[in-house]
Amino acid sequence: MNVRPSRPGRRRAATLAIALIAATVPAAIAPATAAAGAAAEPSVSVIVRHDGSARADAAVARAGGVVTARLRSLDALVVRAPHDTLSSLRNAPGVLAVTADRALKPHNTASGVGVGVGNTMSQLAASTGARGAWRQGVTGAGVGVALIDTGVVPVAGLTSPGKIINGPDLSFESQTDDRRHLDTYGHGTHLAGIIAGRDAGAPADTGAFAGVAPGAHVINVKVGSFDGAADVSQVIAAIDWVVAHRDDPRLNIRVLNLAFGTDGAQDPRLDPLSYAVDVAWRHGIVVTVAVGNQGARRPVGMPAANPRVLAVGAVDNHGTVTTRDDTVAPFSASGARSRSADIHAPGVRVVSLRDAGSFLDLAFPQGRHDDRFFRGSGTSQATAFVSGAAALLLQKRPDLTPDQIKALLTRSDTAVRGVLAASRGAGQLDIAAALRRLDRGAVTGDSAPAGWEATGLGSLDASRGTHRLVDPASGVVLSGEQDIFGQTWNPQVWAAAANQGQAWTDGAWNNSTWTGSGWTGTSWGGTSWGGTSWGGTSWGGTSWGGTSWGGTSWGGTSWGGTSWGGTSWGGTSWGGTSWGGTSWGGASWG
Repeated sequence: MNVRPSRPGRRRAATLAIALIAATVPAAIAPATAAAGAAAEPSVSVIVRHDGSARADAAVARAGGVVTARLRSLDALVVRAPHDTLSSLRNAPGVLAVTADRALKPHNTASGVGVGVGNTMSQLAASTGARGAWRQGVTGAGVGVALIDTGVVPVAGLTSPGKIINGPDLSFESQTDDRRHLDTYGHGTHLAGIIAGRDAGAPADTGAFAGVAPGAHVINVKVGSFDGAADVSQVIAAIDWVVAHRDDPRLNIRVLNLAFGTDGAQDPRLDPLSYAVDVAWRHGIVVTVAVGNQGARRPVGMPAANPRVLAVGAVDNHGTVTTRDDTVAPFSASGARSRSADIHAPGVRVVSLRDAGSFLDLAFPQGRHDDRFFRGSGTSQATAFVSGAAALLLQKRPDLTPDQIKALLTRSDTAVRGVLAASRGAGQLDIAAALRRLDRGAVTGDSAPAGWEATGLGSLDASRGTHRLVDPASGVVLSGEQDIFGQTWNPQVWAAAANQGQAWTDGAWNNSTWTGSGWTGTSWGGTSWGGTSWGGTSWGGTSWGGTSWGGTSWGGTSWGGTSWGGTSWGGTSWGGTSWGGTSWGGASWG
């Protein structure tokens, strides 16, 4: 989800640094202890992730360590240090994380899935209790999950009739016919597979691919472009669209998956992005939000800071089917007592559907798992698991409110190691326990604290935090109280309309035409943006060609994945040249 912004000239998404320098590293090194007077333990090689300052070098020196390599694009050092000083190093000013730098042999399990290989959906469906739900006939059938992300491509597993329904494309690529709705980045497709993917014969056929809720359908609302670029105004517009159209024919949107966030720090009662998810929740939509990949002792991102929604952290299962050895992933933001994760779910080396030729696929070929699949880690993946779980519960009891769903999931979770005392001790997803609790009778719950009332009257610019778009032609940063079209942001007018579910009118939002006004076949009608130039002179005022979108000051780091295929996000360019309608494994949109 969200991370610190990158400095000019650095590789895109470098600030994600390395919550795990490699996805094969299962956990941060445990603090060492030594008896008084004992000889120092042998030195070990570790990765020290830091805040970009010189304080980390000083901390390494104090710990008796030596820097053997500098990973400047990742804000990380390769360090050899005495094992018994790692605890002090980890807690030193400027140090964000200390992780092992060593090759690991696969830790094979009965299913044959190793630590360095990835965790298949079949394995994770069993460990989370989803497979038991399927045996009861509970697959999420009829439930719509809105996926506000980077688009979805119709790869095998997402091609059954009605599986993917295209909502509006609100991304910068919406003006390009051969990219509209499609996932040129590779993130949204991965999550769609986790939520509701389904091969022919699944879920009864255990050899076929199936997501957590294989009977559910996904409403694809694209906001992110090939490099993940999206502004807060686009995400808010997407949430408002979901609220306005939740009851459209065939949609039945009951869940909204948002693996996006910023480091905006204004009060969540005022923050517009927080208010948008609050409105969705109050309109009967369960909103799952990734807490972010900032790491332990870091605050959750916005809008996960809103106490009403389901804030989701990630767990590492260490390559085993049992949950007894699971721990909170070291990249998962721990938050504080005032706000932390509500629940954790699998988020390390998750094997889901591959988006061949996407940015992530080309940048990280080592993430490919056979021809069809790709593995990735992050609170994004964990959020998708919880969205699928909510769909299962809603199929069984369509009358459940978002508050009841949250109560069911959070009161049925199981303990997980590694939750910091500063957070509230949220456990991990247990779908079987939630279903048993539901069978026992009525469920009550109030997700917001007493007196909570969001207004949304804060600053749109403050909601962006340090995550800013940059006009690739002029270099001008999108800032101030304006959306991507340069339209002035009036919080009073918007908040009132959003609260009534009326922020959208005939394809227009915040006084600009963003998309069409109705369905055309299987997709929401696309249209031009009433001219190809940006409306605000402070936001460049230059035309955008649809294929040259380039620099952003944050890249794709607002999306909640943290590592793909055993490495951190990095690449600075997208290697693809075109996105033809026939390049998706022979499939095409209906």
